[in-house]
Amino acid sequence: MAADCFVFGIDGGGSGCRIAVHDLQGRLIANTEGGPANFTTDPNGATQSILSAIASVTSEHLQPSHGCAHIGLAGIMDATDAAKLTDAMPFAKTAVTDDRATTVAGALGDADGYLISAGTGSFVAAQTDGVQRFLGGWGLKLGDQAAGAWVGLESLQRTLLAHDGLMPHSALTQAILADHGGSARALLAAVQDAGPAALAELAPRVIHAAAHDDVVASTILREGADYLLSCLNVLGFHDASRLCLTGGIGPAYRDYLPPAVQTMIVAPVGNALDGAVLLARRLAEGPS
Repeated sequence: MAADCFVFGIDGGGSGCRIAVHDLQGRLIANTEGGPANFTTDPNGATQSILSAIASVTSEHLQPSHGCAHIGLAGIMDATDAAKLTDAMPFAKTAVTDDRATTVAGALGDADGYLISAGTGSFVAAQTDGVQRFLGGWGLKLGDQAAGAWVGLESLQRTLLAHDGLMPHSALTQAILADHGGSARALLAAVQDAGPAALAELAPRVIHAAAHDDVVASTILREGADYLLSCLNVLGFHDASRLCLTGGIGPAYRDYLPPAVQTMIVAPVGNALDGAVLLARRLAEGPS
């Protein structure tokens, strides 16, 4: 690419999108934030949010037509989605992925390693020689084990099991039931239409209870950790690997992983926006 090429890293999801613009020497030129950008939820709205954010950083000396961009967006499900968004972009070169790729690149940089991402949803990934592999991320109905939404749902399910006498109550399940007047029907009504984000709001409460030796809460996190460990094993994790724990509750699983795995945990080097910038730079440095 020409020396005056700009590198655009773009990260987006349901709560908004972010753009960081760098020159080829790695200097930050501009950054901004924009509106919601989940491509599954609202593809047209996501596209317009990104275009509006791009326009807000455009100037006489900073033109997208001189830029390479990597866009990591929640809700990009396949090559068709990626192509639709690419076609709407004004850049000289554009690459579009879901936000898993940018999350991994941001956390690990150019290094080989593994990543556990557990926020509202979850996935586990490996990066080897720049090639990424993913497990999970299928959403709460069919997956997202160990995610915040899964943790919240498990706590509610076990509260009702305890209510029915099928397992012992703990302080956590008693408190959850008491929040709804001790009524299972009131609990059901309260969560009837709860989506993943609402369920995930219970996760910090479960983590707090587990830290105080609540048996139900500890069991939930232990089962989540077992799932995450099984994913790492399938991806080929071994005792010479580095591992990042990211997402709102990812770090909470540290103490539930085997000691040998804990010694491999390192801090992420960056976030998903940093990953988008890194991947955009690779795009700029690649074949024309």
